[in-house]
Amino acid sequence: MASSEPSETHFEATASAFNNLVIAATSDHETDPKKTLHTPASHELSHKWLQRIFPYHSLEEMESNLHMGNYVIDRQTGAKSFEPMSIYVRVGMHLLYYGSEQERALHWKKTQALLKAQSEKMGAEYDAPESKAHIEPFIESFNLRSSLSEMVEPDPSKYATFNEFFAREIREPARPIAEPENDLVTSSPADCRLTAFPTVDMATKYWIKGFGFTIGRLLGGSSPDLAKQFEGGSIVIARLAPQDYHRWHAPISGTVESVTDIPGTYYTVNPQAITEPGSLDVFCENKRSVMMLKRTATGRPVAIVAVGAMLVGSIKYVSEVDRVGTKVRRGQCLGAFYYGGSTVIVLYPPGEVVLDEDLVRNSTEEKCETVMKVGWRTGITKA
Repeated sequence: MASSEPSETHFEATASAFNNLVIAATSDHETDPKKTLHTPASHELSHKWLQRIFPYHSLEEMESNLHMGNYVIDRQTGAKSFEPMSIYVRVGMHLLYYGSEQERALHWKKTQALLKAQSEKMGAEYDAPESKAHIEPFIESFNLRSSLSEMVEPDPSKYATFNEFFAREIREPARPIAEPENDLVTSSPADCRLTAFPTVDMATKYWIKGFGFTIGRLLGGSSPDLAKQFEGGSIVIARLAPQDYHRWHAPISGTVESVTDIPGTYYTVNPQAITEPGSLDVFCENKRSVMMLKRTATGRPVAIVAVGAMLVGSIKYVSEVDRVGTKVRRGQCLGAFYYGGSTVIVLYPPGEVVLDEDLVRNSTEEKCETVMKVGWRTGITKA
């Protein structure tokens, strides 16, 4: 068996690099975020960070051996484009997947403790009044100026903290739902990069490669009968990037039957963490909240799982929608994620929905996420 010392030394170097990235991002809120946490991993500015932890000598060598981003498909045009991975995601993934020793390190409590501590630190920093100075650089860096008119509060100066801006509320008319008169239609729960699979088995074949993923574990493992209701059912996975509108909405109309908060860690939900064969399944390891709805149109259960990720400070429901018995309508805002990336997973029981062909094709044949917005159609229940 290989000595644990090299892995230990490597972990400390990676942890130090990750900590320094967080410090750089929070020490000067007026700095362009694409010069700190959100620097593209393939950018020259990332070189000094990555050389501390990756065995390479040039950017060309690094890019030929390591994944530096993901391809996504624009649903409206069908065009495929490359989205570079941010440096903090690349370093965070390195904590998980560097070699066989690093895979074992996934189970280290200190890996989880590091991600938890840094996520909580970022949350506290971005809740502080001083973080307001980070709003304008974030808007400029991610070209968000034109989207501000969609918000309930379009004036960036009116937000007291960066986290308040990050979880900003959108005006409902800015995200109309598809076919609003047809309650058999299902919608995207978020502005996101989305994958859709007619069965969970297909999801594990094409997308979710981590070991240990089961519906029972995703839902918390406390009710085997609940998990059985979704065996053979469909799954929609909506990943929110940090620059996205960061609230999630109801994909169907229904009544809240339960809400279960599940503690967990803060691994990245980047596609390359999800699709890496033999890795730990991050969906079942991360902090998450499970809302069970009884669908108005069919009377059947639908699960909405809000999954936190690396540097996500918190998951919060809005307007007391998490009360049992609350009726929600398709397109209604359910909650907000605070700083970081995150994911919303929707589970449907077997036969409940026929997912739209283009979304399934992109997810299986192309093995790509589809760029979506809240309310866009994802499928329909056949009468």
